[in-house]
Amino acid sequence: MNARAVADPLVAIEKLTVRLPVDSDRAHAVDEIDLDIAPGRILCLVGESGSGKSMTAHAIMGLVPRPLICSGTIRYDGQNLVGLPADRHRAIRGRRIGMIFQEPMAALNPVMRIGRQIEEVFRFHGIPGPHDERIVGLLADMGLPEPAVLRHAFPFHLSGGQRQRVMIAMALALDPELLIADEPTTALDVTTQKQILALIKKAQAERGMGVLMITHDFGVVAEIGDEVAVMRQGRIVERGPVKQVLGSPRHEYTRTLLEAVPRLEPRGAAPDRDGAPLLSVRGVVKTYSTRAGMFAPRRTVEAVRDASFTLARGGTLGIVGESGSGKSTLARIIVRLLTADGGDVRLEGVERNLLDLASRDLAPLRRRVQMVFQDPFASLNPRRTVFEIVAQGLLAHGVPRERARDRVAELLRLVALDPASASRYPNAFSGGQRQRIGIARALALEPDVLVADEPVSALDVSIQARVLDLLAGLQKRLSLGMLFITHDLRVASQVCDHVAVMQRGRIVEMGPSADVLFNPRQDYTKLLIDSIPGRGAFATRPAAGTGH
Repeated sequence: MNARAVADPLVAIEKLTVRLPVDSDRAHAVDEIDLDIAPGRILCLVGESGSGKSMTAHAIMGLVPRPLICSGTIRYDGQNLVGLPADRHRAIRGRRIGMIFQEPMAALNPVMRIGRQIEEVFRFHGIPGPHDERIVGLLADMGLPEPAVLRHAFPFHLSGGQRQRVMIAMALALDPELLIADEPTTALDVTTQKQILALIKKAQAERGMGVLMITHDFGVVAEIGDEVAVMRQGRIVERGPVKQVLGSPRHEYTRTLLEAVPRLEPRGAAPDRDGAPLLSVRGVVKTYSTRAGMFAPRRTVEAVRDASFTLARGGTLGIVGESGSGKSTLARIIVRLLTADGGDVRLEGVERNLLDLASRDLAPLRRRVQMVFQDPFASLNPRRTVFEIVAQGLLAHGVPRERARDRVAELLRLVALDPASASRYPNAFSGGQRQRIGIARALALEPDVLVADEPVSALDVSIQARVLDLLAGLQKRLSLGMLFITHDLRVASQVCDHVAVMQRGRIVEMGPSADVLFNPRQDYTKLLIDSIPGRGAFATRPAAGTGH
């Protein structure tokens, strides 16, 4: 690392502007911002989607898309990176400024082995080999198991957390002076998230790097940051030390974001609900047989093991756990998107086991159990209009097109969208709006049970709060039973009457949410709670008499 005065910023940004095309809803993605990144410090850049956080990072890296016009100054080591010739920017990018991208599965080459992808970093910058020892060492530093073996794996062999560790290894391969981390923990479960944040902080401390951490989660800011800058619509509206901004925010927008942060807080006692359960699940089992390679022996993985629970009408059961715990597999079995190996699933008023029904017998019952999917971008067909997406189930069940059109307009109003938007395509909507479209689609057939699989994990905290309020209001209004899948225990504490904790395919603890989340019996549940990022920075508001 170059010697420099401690007071000198590593990167000094002055009046940085990124102009958007003339047909955009605003003139600038980034609007004359000033920002300094100090060596040996972690600066968190926070704001909602579209606030300009990632575009700022891309401007530093020289990755602003070609139609957009970038102006101003990004001064690094005596030179302005804005307008720097591409070959000179490439020499800096990766070698002196590293970047961890948000979605590792999209950033990694799916048909190239992990070791080869890390080796490319060395070869691109002309560093002579062999690099095998360095690659294994990097993977070991990231805490990855059996690095000498793992370097021969493809990205799809790894979990989301492992892929993110590989991305960090690539970003740190050449010991950069500045590390940019663009939402590196979004959609990761709390334990993996805590490990990744600890890994970044450890690497920063050992290498003395400056870090620009881009995030929408103030829990992450509290966990890792030294300073924080808040962006809104392309402008920096507040900046200061983390404790000062979180403890005494000056700007109204910052206060709004902080108020939307989900907190671990107990709900009131769940109401007693008499009568038969709306949904009954008993002894569900799902086993996969996998093989690491063509000649490797097959191994058996129990994705779901003897899962049992009941769901009352108007009640919400949260299913929480780490990635790979079996949450989504169990949800997909219940809606019959996956076939179980055994078990019994029954709906109120239906005498037969849903898992035994043939497709023809199941068809009339599908309308009673509907699903909201995790990814609002991948779950909507980009070639269909909103009307076609929401009305698909109605039309399939023989509802005349004109009646379906009226029903779609009613549903869009129900989820706080303009009925006139029915003629538009998904790419015209934000992530939060797309998730509302997904909810409207799930409600079209007036289901009894709504299965929500991580419906807010990829959303900003303010949009997340609105979607959760929407789901709670709809549930109360329509008397839905809701199965809510999440890795965020803060969200579960806010929306769920009861919570079931899954670990390695098995439900290890279940009960009222106030009991499970505030008086946990299992060590695994305690681990999940202790891993919530920035938990100590946001005071909980426990109910009277809980002792917390």
